[in-house]
Amino acid sequence: MRLPLVLALWAFSVVPALAGQASLRAVSPATGAFSSAGEVAQAPAGQPAPVRTPPDGSAPVVRSLELRFHPVNESLIEPQTYLYYIQTQASRPTDGVWVPYTDDTEKVLLEDFKRLWGTSFLDNLWIEVNDDAYPNGVVGKRVIYHMEERPRVKIVDYTGSAKVERTKVDEKMKEAGISLRLDSFLDEGVVRRVKGIVQGLMAEKGYEFAEVTSSVEPLPGGPKLVKVVFDVQEGPQVKVRAINFEGNSAIGDGRLKRQMGATKEHWFLSWITGRGKYQAAKFEEDADKIIEFYRNRGYVQARVGQPELKVLEDSADKETRWVQLDIPIDEGPRFKVGQFTFDGNTVIKSEFLRPLFKVDQGDWYSEKRIRDGLIKAREAYGGGGYFEFTGFPDLEFQEAAEGPIAGPAEPTVNVTMRLTEGEQYFVNRLTFTGNTTTRDNVIRREMRLLEGNIFSTEALKFSVRRLNQLGYFKPIEEQGSQAVDVQKTPSSKNEVDVTLKLEEQNRNQLTFGAGVSQFEGFFGQLSFQTANFLGRGESLTLSVQVGSRAENYQLAFTEPFLFDRAITGGFDVYKRTLRYIDQFTQEATGGNLTTGFPVANFSRMFFTYSYERVRVSELNPFYNNPAIVAQNPFLADSLLLGAGGRRTISKVTPSFIHNTIDNPIFPNMGRRITTSFDFAGPGGNTYFIKPRFEAVQLWRMTPRTTFGVRGQIEYVRPYGDTENLPIYETLFLGGEYSVRGFDIRSIGPRDLNTGLVLGGNKSLLFNAEYMISIAGPVRLILFYDAGQVRVRGESFAMKEDITEVVPDPSTVLTDPFNPGYLGNPNAQPPTTRVVGERSAFKTSTGAEIRFFMPVLNVPFRLIFAFNPQRGGIYTNSLRPAKAFQFRFAVGSTF
Repeated sequence: MRLPLVLALWAFSVVPALAGQASLRAVSPATGAFSSAGEVAQAPAGQPAPVRTPPDGSAPVVRSLELRFHPVNESLIEPQTYLYYIQTQASRPTDGVWVPYTDDTEKVLLEDFKRLWGTSFLDNLWIEVNDDAYPNGVVGKRVIYHMEERPRVKIVDYTGSAKVERTKVDEKMKEAGISLRLDSFLDEGVVRRVKGIVQGLMAEKGYEFAEVTSSVEPLPGGPKLVKVVFDVQEGPQVKVRAINFEGNSAIGDGRLKRQMGATKEHWFLSWITGRGKYQAAKFEEDADKIIEFYRNRGYVQARVGQPELKVLEDSADKETRWVQLDIPIDEGPRFKVGQFTFDGNTVIKSEFLRPLFKVDQGDWYSEKRIRDGLIKAREAYGGGGYFEFTGFPDLEFQEAAEGPIAGPAEPTVNVTMRLTEGEQYFVNRLTFTGNTTTRDNVIRREMRLLEGNIFSTEALKFSVRRLNQLGYFKPIEEQGSQAVDVQKTPSSKNEVDVTLKLEEQNRNQLTFGAGVSQFEGFFGQLSFQTANFLGRGESLTLSVQVGSRAENYQLAFTEPFLFDRAITGGFDVYKRTLRYIDQFTQEATGGNLTTGFPVANFSRMFFTYSYERVRVSELNPFYNNPAIVAQNPFLADSLLLGAGGRRTISKVTPSFIHNTIDNPIFPNMGRRITTSFDFAGPGGNTYFIKPRFEAVQLWRMTPRTTFGVRGQIEYVRPYGDTENLPIYETLFLGGEYSVRGFDIRSIGPRDLNTGLVLGGNKSLLFNAEYMISIAGPVRLILFYDAGQVRVRGESFAMKEDITEVVPDPSTVLTDPFNPGYLGNPNAQPPTTRVVGERSAFKTSTGAEIRFFMPVLNVPFRLIFAFNPQRGGIYTNSLRPAKAFQFRFAVGSTF
């Protein structure tokens, strides 16, 4: 029997042994000589061995199977691989097993043929069956599988253009599910698809007229080794000089052009932005955006045709071809909404669904409002367990009536929302994977989706947000669609199994290193810090930090679920030293006890008791000058000159925090509202109240950008025996956590004689950031900061007086910061005079690079700031704020 088919590759002839499990034995392609184990029996020396034969009179049997490869005796693939696809069995004489050759055998051979051909290994295949009788006359059938394997690819090359990026080609091939690897078999279909991919990539770069050809070249060194070459002739790059819309009357060309993302006219910054390259493959997306724009304004039947490409001219070097795009538009009539009804809803009544769709009868039809309404309806149904809910608008158009014909005065569309509610589902099993450190109970206590309850998609989203806020895992939504896996429970009706696939983040940091910050200066630190101690969700901090400006020794612990209830408990003990250069040193020793409890979703109430002993030392000698102190008694109280430099503060602070921000390190969306009230009194010798309010709002603008704002207001007032607050309890601004371009503690009311910032009793702060994700944990942040601080008796204002120092004429050195000023016994403290006015707010704007540093377990920041309004109290001071600042920092502004 012969079953031919045409294609090609090379040869290696083998034969399976006929005993036991099949194995292969080489056969001479010249003679076709064949022997099989078991056919030769023992015989006396010098006599031929007898051949084992089937019983006399038997029907034909399958004597042997043979694989022959053409044109040479070599195969690219192990012959055992081919045997896997062959189901025909040969006789085994040594076991006395004789396989008859029948019509069924030929059917199996045909199936063998189909299976072998389906491997795509072969260029040509045919099966040959020859008669080879045994000595007793029984017919034996020798089955020979003739195979020509496909050529093997050894080299893939791209020639003719340097614009072809092999990595891009490989990525596109992977997306398309094809491969053209070295040492793989040549597939002409794959070659054609790769040509299309290269053509598409060239079109994306603006080479619409690029030509891609392929060739297969044989290589020396082996049978059927080939080199595949893709030759790319770029042709001119197509650039758009003008875009014209034809047929539009209601909406102008300019508004339509702004809707398109990829199809843009060339402009003067195209050498930077790349704008103006024509990409035909992306025009369909732009056409959809134009249609969406029309449909959101009532033009439900608007259509966009294929653009006509008019060649205007080629550049002198023939590398650029300028074109004009003429885009046909069919706007159609503008429709108003007529009747708005629902169909298919039984679970939620129409009167409850109707308010979700912000479309009233007589309004212009808006597809966006319909889509937004469907999203809200899906949330409502999903919250009740109907997660298979779907819906779409069924539109019935009515043209405007003319003459005596009854009908609407204007084109109208009746909208019927066709809803498919599906069935209600319940949670059968809730499973977590990937939490190698965090315990299941820590995760479950954040979940609002419970086993046995309704499968609420809103509760699931709520739970995901709470898990992201912990910061223990990488953001779940960034791990792909499989991070939350919802599957219907097998053999159970209306139940689902929910699996959350988590990826732990290392929140345990043993840190030994050094750094620099405007707040701490140069510092070295040794600390252990974790936000997930032993996987229990507890926070522990052990820290020793020594620097040129700051020292900090701290032990802190927080249990977010005390006694397995949603009650927060924690303590913090510390000893800190902070040196304000050329001013004073503040030393503080104390501790805090904190407890908190939830009051609503994402909202908690806290109560904190703090006890702190503070000492002010290392004063600038100028501040102790009796003449200076006499001029401003408040200076003496602020610096504790009459109290031995010491104060004790005992205070209780109730606070409320509402926080829906999605991620504590790199937030994208959400809101945080914080309000607190410090009440300092019994147990200490300093009495004051200090209310504070802060609001933060973040909006995700695009998948890679976020806009955020913060507003903060603080107020402090002494009471009882305390008339003037110590300087470390007054309010000031400046530094990387408030107004970034100003030094820390540089914004606030100053002492007119010394220039020392004494601080105020009220402050106002505003920050805005536009955050752009660059790659991974790196963000570019554009910011604007503004703030001001006032003292009692002053109100916040947009303008303030500009004053300048009027020194004593007898004084040679008039700089109050210069020690020589103290050496002149006849010098009098300077006075000031008003010379103008300026903005009362100190502002800073600029850019910041923020990236996560695993060593510090916080974002590391490189800040470049420009300070537009930066004048100090003194216009001729030697220490005004710099116009530009560059500094390093850690953490985040808000």
